[in-house]
Amino acid sequence: MSLTRCANGHMFSTRKHGSTCPYCNIVVDQMVSGAGGRVPRYEEDDKTMPYLGETEGVEPVTGWLVCIEGPQLGQDYRIMSEKNFIGRAEEMHIRIIGDNTISRRNHAVIVYDPKKRNFYMLPGDASGLAYHNNEAIYSPVELSAYDVIQLGRSKFIFIPLCGVHFEWENAKQEA
Repeated sequence: MSLTRCANGHMFSTRKHGSTCPYCNIVVDQMVSGAGGRVPRYEEDDKTMPYLGETEGVEPVTGWLVCIEGPQLGQDYRIMSEKNFIGRAEEMHIRIIGDNTISRRNHAVIVYDPKKRNFYMLPGDASGLAYHNNEAIYSPVELSAYDVIQLGRSKFIFIPLCGVHFEWENAKQEA
Protein backbone atom coordinates (compact mmCIF):
# COMPACT_ATOMS: atom_id res chain seq x y z
CA MET A 1 0.00 0.00 0.00
CA SER A 2 1.32 3.44 -0.87
CA LEU A 3 0.75 5.78 2.08
CA THR A 4 1.64 9.42 2.33
CA ARG A 5 1.06 12.20 4.85
CA CYS A 6 -0.39 15.64 4.04
CA ALA A 7 0.78 18.90 5.63
CA ASN A 8 -1.96 18.53 8.28
CA GLY A 9 -0.64 15.10 9.31
CA HIS A 10 -3.35 12.94 7.74
CA MET A 11 -2.15 9.57 6.43
CA PHE A 12 -3.89 8.30 3.28
CA SER A 13 -3.47 5.87 0.42
CA THR A 14 -2.20 7.52 -2.74
CA ARG A 15 -3.24 4.45 -4.70
CA LYS A 16 -6.86 5.04 -3.69
CA HIS A 17 -7.00 8.86 -3.43
CA GLY A 18 -4.18 10.07 -5.71
CA SER A 19 -2.22 13.07 -4.48
CA THR A 20 -5.20 14.81 -2.78
CA CYS A 21 -5.78 14.25 0.93
CA PRO A 22 -9.37 12.90 1.35
CA TYR A 23 -9.67 14.60 4.77
CA CYS A 24 -8.61 18.18 4.02
CA ASN A 25 -8.25 18.28 0.19
CA ILE A 26 -4.60 19.40 0.30
CA VAL A 27 -2.57 18.29 -2.72
CA VAL A 28 0.73 16.75 -1.65
CA ASP A 29 3.99 16.35 -3.51
CA GLN A 30 4.40 12.62 -2.96
CA MET A 31 7.98 12.17 -4.10
CA VAL A 32 11.20 14.15 -3.86
CA SER A 33 14.62 13.30 -5.24
CA GLY A 34 16.95 11.63 -2.76
CA ALA A 35 20.18 9.65 -2.66
CA GLY A 36 18.45 6.41 -3.60
CA GLY A 37 16.32 7.94 -6.37
CA ARG A 38 12.83 9.23 -5.67
CA VAL A 39 11.66 8.74 -2.07
CA PRO A 40 8.44 9.66 -0.18
CA ARG A 41 8.32 13.18 1.21
CA TYR A 42 7.07 13.82 4.74
CA GLU A 43 6.43 17.37 5.85
CA GLU A 44 6.60 17.06 9.65
CA ASP A 45 9.33 14.56 10.50
CA ASP A 46 10.78 11.21 9.53
CA LYS A 47 9.02 9.14 12.20
CA THR A 48 7.39 5.93 11.08
CA MET A 49 3.70 6.14 11.85
CA PRO A 50 1.36 3.14 11.73
CA TYR A 51 -1.63 3.28 9.45
CA LEU A 52 -4.62 2.22 11.52
CA GLY A 53 -7.28 2.80 8.90
CA GLU A 54 -10.28 4.96 9.63
CA THR A 55 -10.25 6.04 13.27
CA GLU A 56 -13.84 7.21 13.55
CA GLY A 57 -14.87 4.08 15.43
CA VAL A 58 -15.32 0.44 14.68
CA GLU A 59 -18.24 -0.72 12.61
CA PRO A 60 -19.31 -3.92 14.38
CA VAL A 61 -19.67 -7.15 12.46
CA THR A 62 -23.16 -8.68 12.29
CA GLY A 63 -22.27 -11.99 10.64
CA TRP A 64 -19.97 -13.72 8.17
CA LEU A 65 -19.84 -15.52 4.88
CA VAL A 66 -17.24 -18.30 4.82
CA CYS A 67 -16.08 -19.77 1.50
CA ILE A 68 -16.60 -23.54 1.53
CA GLU A 69 -15.94 -24.15 -2.18
CA GLY A 70 -13.99 -22.18 -4.75
CA PRO A 71 -10.69 -20.30 -5.12
CA GLN A 72 -10.98 -18.59 -1.69
CA LEU A 73 -11.73 -21.80 0.26
CA GLY A 74 -11.65 -21.02 4.00
CA GLN A 75 -11.74 -17.22 3.59
CA ASP A 76 -14.27 -15.35 5.72
CA TYR A 77 -16.06 -12.14 4.78
CA ARG A 78 -17.54 -9.74 7.33
CA ILE A 79 -21.19 -8.72 7.02
CA MET A 80 -21.97 -5.30 8.48
CA SER A 81 -25.27 -3.67 9.37
CA GLU A 82 -27.60 -2.70 6.52
CA LYS A 83 -26.62 -3.27 2.83
CA ASN A 84 -23.47 -5.21 1.90
CA PHE A 85 -22.81 -5.23 -1.86
CA ILE A 86 -20.92 -8.28 -3.14
CA GLY A 87 -18.57 -8.41 -6.12
CA ARG A 88 -14.92 -8.55 -7.22
CA ALA A 89 -14.34 -4.78 -7.45
CA GLU A 90 -12.31 -3.00 -4.79
CA GLU A 91 -15.19 -0.74 -3.73
CA MET A 92 -17.53 -3.64 -2.91
CA HIS A 93 -18.35 -4.17 0.78
CA ILE A 94 -17.71 -7.89 0.35
CA ARG A 95 -14.93 -8.29 -2.19
CA ILE A 96 -14.46 -11.82 -3.51
CA ILE A 97 -11.36 -12.19 -5.64
CA GLY A 98 -10.17 -15.18 -7.63
CA ASP A 99 -13.52 -16.23 -9.11
CA ASN A 100 -14.02 -14.38 -12.39
CA THR A 101 -17.53 -15.80 -12.74
CA ILE A 102 -18.61 -13.42 -9.95
CA SER A 103 -19.59 -10.02 -11.34
CA ARG A 104 -17.28 -7.11 -10.59
CA ARG A 105 -20.05 -5.00 -9.09
CA ASN A 106 -23.31 -5.85 -7.31
CA HIS A 107 -23.53 -9.58 -8.02
CA ALA A 108 -25.75 -9.82 -4.94
CA VAL A 109 -26.58 -7.92 -1.74
CA ILE A 110 -26.77 -9.16 1.85
CA VAL A 111 -28.76 -6.94 4.19
CA TYR A 112 -28.86 -6.95 7.97
CA ASP A 113 -31.91 -5.07 9.25
CA PRO A 114 -31.04 -3.95 12.83
CA LYS A 115 -34.65 -3.02 13.65
CA LYS A 116 -36.13 -6.38 12.68
CA ARG A 117 -32.91 -8.24 13.59
CA ASN A 118 -32.80 -10.41 10.49
CA PHE A 119 -30.72 -10.99 7.36
CA TYR A 120 -31.86 -10.96 3.74
CA MET A 121 -30.20 -11.71 0.46
CA LEU A 122 -31.19 -9.80 -2.66
CA PRO A 123 -30.21 -10.33 -6.28
CA GLY A 124 -27.77 -7.75 -7.57
CA ASP A 125 -28.13 -5.73 -10.74
CA ALA A 126 -25.34 -7.65 -12.52
CA SER A 127 -25.89 -10.42 -15.08
CA GLY A 128 -24.81 -13.30 -12.80
CA LEU A 129 -27.29 -15.24 -10.70
CA ALA A 130 -27.04 -15.81 -6.97
CA TYR A 131 -28.29 -19.03 -5.38
CA HIS A 132 -29.64 -19.64 -1.88
CA ASN A 133 -29.68 -23.33 -0.89
CA ASN A 134 -29.50 -24.29 -4.62
CA GLU A 135 -32.45 -22.04 -5.59
CA ALA A 136 -31.92 -18.98 -7.81
CA ILE A 137 -32.73 -15.68 -6.11
CA TYR A 138 -35.09 -13.37 -7.99
CA SER A 139 -36.49 -11.46 -5.00
CA PRO A 140 -35.41 -10.93 -1.36
CA VAL A 141 -34.85 -14.14 0.61
CA GLU A 142 -34.49 -14.34 4.38
CA LEU A 143 -31.24 -16.00 5.49
CA SER A 144 -30.90 -18.50 8.33
CA ALA A 145 -27.80 -19.84 10.05
CA TYR A 146 -25.74 -22.21 7.88
CA ASP A 147 -27.57 -21.45 4.65
CA VAL A 148 -25.44 -22.08 1.55
CA ILE A 149 -25.00 -19.23 -0.91
CA GLN A 150 -23.52 -19.75 -4.36
CA LEU A 151 -22.06 -16.92 -6.44
CA GLY A 152 -20.30 -17.93 -9.64
CA ARG A 153 -18.26 -21.09 -8.98
CA SER A 154 -17.90 -20.27 -5.26
CA LYS A 155 -20.06 -21.46 -2.37
CA PHE A 156 -20.34 -19.79 1.02
CA ILE A 157 -21.91 -20.70 4.32
CA PHE A 158 -23.79 -17.94 6.16
CA ILE A 159 -22.96 -17.46 9.86
CA PRO A 160 -25.06 -14.84 11.73
CA LEU A 161 -23.86 -13.08 14.89
CA CYS A 162 -26.65 -10.58 15.45
CA GLY A 163 -30.30 -11.51 15.72
CA VAL A 164 -32.69 -12.58 18.45
CA HIS A 165 -29.88 -13.81 20.76
CA PHE A 166 -27.44 -10.89 20.39
CA GLU A 167 -27.51 -7.28 19.23
CA TRP A 168 -24.76 -4.67 19.51
CA GLU A 169 -27.12 -2.09 21.02
CA ASN A 170 -27.83 -4.44 23.93
CA ALA A 171 -24.11 -5.12 24.39
CA LYS A 172 -23.38 -1.36 24.57
CA GLN A 173 -26.07 -0.85 27.23
CA GLU A 174 -24.72 -3.69 29.39
CA ALA A 175 -21.13 -2.37 29.26
